[in-house]
Amino acid sequence: MRFMERVKYMIRSWLEIQPAMGRGLTIREPVSFETNVLRNRIWYRGDASELEQLFKLLSEDTVCMARFWAAAPQNETIRKAHSGLPGVIVDTLVAVVKADMDDLDFGNDSAAADRWNQLVQENDFPSLVAQSIADVLVTGDGAFKISLDPEVSDDPILEFWGADSVEYVYKHGRVQEVHFLSPVGDKGRLLKEVYKPGGVSYVLLDGDKELPVDAEESTADLKPVTYDGDFMLAVPVRFWPSARWRGRGQSIFDRKNDAFDGHDEIISQWWDAVRAGRVQKYIPEALIPTNPKDGSLMMPNSFGSQFIKTGTSNKENAQDKIDTIQPEIRHEAFLASYTASLDMCLQGIISPATLGIDLGKMSSADAQREKKDVTGITRNAITDAMEKVLPQLAQIALAAQDLLHNKNPGVYNATVSFGEYGAPSFDARVQTVGNAAGSGVMSVEAQVDELWGSSKDDDWKAQEVARIRFERGIEEFPEPDVGNGV
Repeated sequence: MRFMERVKYMIRSWLEIQPAMGRGLTIREPVSFETNVLRNRIWYRGDASELEQLFKLLSEDTVCMARFWAAAPQNETIRKAHSGLPGVIVDTLVAVVKADMDDLDFGNDSAAADRWNQLVQENDFPSLVAQSIADVLVTGDGAFKISLDPEVSDDPILEFWGADSVEYVYKHGRVQEVHFLSPVGDKGRLLKEVYKPGGVSYVLLDGDKELPVDAEESTADLKPVTYDGDFMLAVPVRFWPSARWRGRGQSIFDRKNDAFDGHDEIISQWWDAVRAGRVQKYIPEALIPTNPKDGSLMMPNSFGSQFIKTGTSNKENAQDKIDTIQPEIRHEAFLASYTASLDMCLQGIISPATLGIDLGKMSSADAQREKKDVTGITRNAITDAMEKVLPQLAQIALAAQDLLHNKNPGVYNATVSFGEYGAPSFDARVQTVGNAAGSGVMSVEAQVDELWGSSKDDDWKAQEVARIRFERGIEEFPEPDVGNGV
């Protein structure tokens, strides 16, 4: 080793290479996790006034100050318009996923299925799932919370809390505790509900200071709860891990702030150009009607008429006439900028076709399918997470129901699946299956399964196969038993 180090030193001295100085770099994050979640929620709410207030409060560096929503003109006001695109993206993705969600399957446990259907109706489960997907897309993560309150309901209460109201405790990369934070009282205090395997406890916070729970009247009756079982009455949810905050989720808005800001700037500029491009009429003073009583100029009586008075010309052969002038608005340039900014906002998230936007009528069918694949990729990330979370939620909810009725928590197995995105229509499937059946390359069982998929159960499919065989005159006979000398 000494010999090699001596050789390296000799080579470095011969080449006159100076080693790099160890120097640390300090980069300040512009926003905290809580502020980032608030900004994403404001994007989703889609109110222009709230956006302007927020970005002006966040304009602490040159990058933020240069953004459109943080701009503050000194001598005039400018019209700032919001496209509402962030909210439309989230709502569309929620609708796409919710429409394809099937019912939870408990296998042969019909009693568990009946109990779960009761919980579905009690908690409006489809709406709860839609809310959870929207909150996770906007805030980055969240958690389902299962509460037991006999004063409110005889069944477990299912709720979802977004990332701004949830904290996690990790150990070796696994969630050990979920903390739900909610404001209490009028002194700015927070109630922390600590959910962990086997129990729930409560902590009252006044800033960073912990107070007794009975310091607030509304929380004085809360007592720690323990139960048999190693499960937790909370289920965390996230679709993508955050690259900035370890252990937290990433919102679909996190890398699109500049794109959304630029898109709104282009829209506002376009609308300002339309407003400034109104038709103007220049009328000579001699042609303006006058009041017969006092000779004062009168406003023309046409609806919505606006004009600018011009003086009478003294030039030879001059004629008094009304001139109508309208500035030229470069719609093509604005449309090209709008299309480019819209494409930046949607890249990697959702296809314009999913939102009903036709950006290229001349695009080929292959290009349109490739664009639509983006929506499928995002949808698959959501459904993959929900296929793990929803069965776990159902199993814990049924175990919590056992606890509520003073029973030992049972063990339940549930599964959930989502339909195929962008599947062909029923007419297209009928045509495809019919062609395959006519060519003799598909059995009757395969035809029925391909045509009806998961929309029908196995018993119904078996009856349908038997009916088709009977109508076609196909009969099955048992094979002869040659082993007995027949």
